[in-house]
Amino acid sequence: MATQQLFEKNESYNGFYAMLLVNRFQMLYFFLIMPGILIYPHMIWVIIALGGLSQLNLLFISKWLLSPVSREGYSGFVRLFGKGLVRLLTFIGLFFLFLKLSVITLGYSEIIQTFILPTTDTNFIILFILLFSFYVAGKGMEPTIRFVVISFLCSFWIIILFVFFFLPPIAQLSDLYPLIPLEWKSDSWKAVFLIMSSYSGPELLLFLGPWLKADNKTFRYLSYGNAYTVIEYVFLFIASLLYFGSTYLSKSRYPIVDMARYFQNPVFERTDMILLSFELFNIVFAVSLFLLLFYGASKIVLSKMKKPSSGKGLLFSVILIYIGMVIVNELFWKSWETQIFLLHIQIIAGCITYFLLPLVIVIMMKKRGGNKYAPT
Repeated sequence: MATQQLFEKNESYNGFYAMLLVNRFQMLYFFLIMPGILIYPHMIWVIIALGGLSQLNLLFISKWLLSPVSREGYSGFVRLFGKGLVRLLTFIGLFFLFLKLSVITLGYSEIIQTFILPTTDTNFIILFILLFSFYVAGKGMEPTIRFVVISFLCSFWIIILFVFFFLPPIAQLSDLYPLIPLEWKSDSWKAVFLIMSSYSGPELLLFLGPWLKADNKTFRYLSYGNAYTVIEYVFLFIASLLYFGSTYLSKSRYPIVDMARYFQNPVFERTDMILLSFELFNIVFAVSLFLLLFYGASKIVLSKMKKPSSGKGLLFSVILIYIGMVIVNELFWKSWETQIFLLHIQIIAGCITYFLLPLVIVIMMKKRGGNKYAPT
């Protein structure tokens, strides 16, 4: 592992990569549990409406990526906020990043244990995921960003499997009624915030400015990625309603995986295992990028930006993260009550980071003003 190449910037990636990044960031752990929480058919409109709201955040992100200061990376943030405030915000960001890492990794590990490896301790599954991700992250930021193409190709087609549930005799149109809510129940608000948090992830593009080549088509590509996410969410939710019905949908903890278990054919008997195996590529991609961001953020907090990045430093970060995840797994995740509490924290954190961070950065750009921060 080259010691000074983790954050090298030898090339920039166009809007196509930005589109894939947006979509794959939004299709992580939460989409597997989302149908079981949404339940009500009218949540279809909420998914679409919040997808439209997500466009506003992508507009803010594109404005930042178009600005010259975004290509300066750490120095650009220092120019906007000042060195002391950047260190403070980065320290807070480490918590949010670790929380997202933990929920995604622990959630996926639990699913693997439930459906594929029932006798394997989740701590070992977490270790395997982190080792795979460390290998990818150790190649550097540029190869990790390119890995999103493999992640997309290995997982974008998954929704095709569920076309079957739209066909008779399984599909009954009555399962989609009422599309207009007769009353707004209290637990519907939890579903709204879950959808909002599920759209989070693209805000991480704010920190990838040096590696992304922005132009007047950037917002269009970001919109394409978000639009495909909306299609996936709506498609999978409708398929879940048609299969389970609104009454029984909440009884399944992992509706998408349970639906995949329904498929049987002479060649592949366990389609759910295939689905989860391909989804691993997306998990490894996301975790790899999070590891690099966590390591970079740690260097900022410790004021070691002038020291070259090293594989040993990344490995030390991975070890700390693994220890932290094991602690969280034992204290919170293995109990359903505390797991729900942790999920609620991540839902709130995802809403805050996605709907506040891009807005704050654009406001700071406007406040600092001047042509030097204007889009090019």
